[in-house]
Amino acid sequence: MALALPSLLFCLVLLVSPYLGCSYHTIYTHGGKHYAVRSLRGEDDNHGAAPAPARGPSPPRGAWVSIPVRGDPKEALPGAFQYHVVVGFGTPVQVVTVGFDTRTTGATLLKCTPCAATEPCDEAFEPSASSSLVQIPCGSPDCPFHGCSGPSCTLSISINNTLLGNATFVTDKLTLSGYATMDKFRFACLEAGFRPGDNSTGILDLSRNSHSLASRVPTFPGTVAFSYCLPSSARTAGFLSLGAIKPELSGRKVSYTPLRSNPGNGNLYVVDLVGVGLGGHDLSVPPTVLAGDTIVNLHRTFTYLRPEVYSALRDNFRQQMTEYKPAPPLGELDTCYNFTGRNFFAVPAVTLKFNGGADVVMSMNGMMYFPDPSNHFSIACLAFAALPTNAPEAAVIGSRAQSSMEVVYDVHGGKIGFVPYRC
Repeated sequence: MALALPSLLFCLVLLVSPYLGCSYHTIYTHGGKHYAVRSLRGEDDNHGAAPAPARGPSPPRGAWVSIPVRGDPKEALPGAFQYHVVVGFGTPVQVVTVGFDTRTTGATLLKCTPCAATEPCDEAFEPSASSSLVQIPCGSPDCPFHGCSGPSCTLSISINNTLLGNATFVTDKLTLSGYATMDKFRFACLEAGFRPGDNSTGILDLSRNSHSLASRVPTFPGTVAFSYCLPSSARTAGFLSLGAIKPELSGRKVSYTPLRSNPGNGNLYVVDLVGVGLGGHDLSVPPTVLAGDTIVNLHRTFTYLRPEVYSALRDNFRQQMTEYKPAPPLGELDTCYNFTGRNFFAVPAVTLKFNGGADVVMSMNGMMYFPDPSNHFSIACLAFAALPTNAPEAAVIGSRAQSSMEVVYDVHGGKIGFVPYRC
């Protein structure tokens, strides 16, 4: 009887908690499923097989530099985030907020003055105020424009004699912290109408391009080019670490998958997705359907699979969720449920299986999209969608799937690693 009383009290708490105005919850993982349970605690908790995410940045020790990452809500997609860091450009330093991406055209982009007449300009970088800025000449090996003319590496786009914008390549000092700086860092100033595809002043290039930030990081034996951990909510913080110590040398469990080359675009980090698991069991998907480039992408929110793979995931997921009330699709997400009024729900955990034996079990927030992130007991959708049939990739791993884990780019070692529950 001693064991029955706590169980009874727990059940009573679940029954009355909606009437106590409680919106907090506990998430734990067991037996291939993620469970969400209403809680009376003062904050949301995560329990289960993995430790709870940290409330603040927890960067690797010994990194060349680590800077905090924050998640800023996307206006057009409630419950989703753009990820930003604060850095400095120029001399004296002009502090700006920028995003970062591993899939770029091979250049760091920065909104600069002069701005378009219709756009705010208070957060733009002012090239004329920097004493260390140098224009890259047209025809220089560092100028990617083959059709430019004039003294500077500038591309101007006009339609009917109306200027749409300029892109001018320059070099200047980049300041990541008080001690971590890079001289003669190349980036593109976007002027007079051009702007980065991000609600910030710019986007740091972390691609494999020889001018990228990742390529300029000092490397030593036992370090990686960079790693990051994307926070899963606006209340938590993540980190971007450059020249980070390899996680296995710091006692952290990491699963690696090999990088492979992409002859069509050497700037990309390409891996192989070889399988998808659901609820602890592998989906029946022919290897030929999975064959092709899998791209790790920071500016796509959701994860995209080939139609045959997505259909297998969606259909199996729906079969295991028949006890829950379906909800209408939300945009491209077509597998949604209404958990309003419930005290408990469970979803089968999705596992992404990569070449080399790296099996990544996605967190609840990584595999599900909650339009109201403060209330999991409302609408939730499977955060996957089908790629267009003519898409060149086999899969695109979006930012939501990567949240809360440390993603490690060991470029010299030719591999990408995943460390669960790091922020």
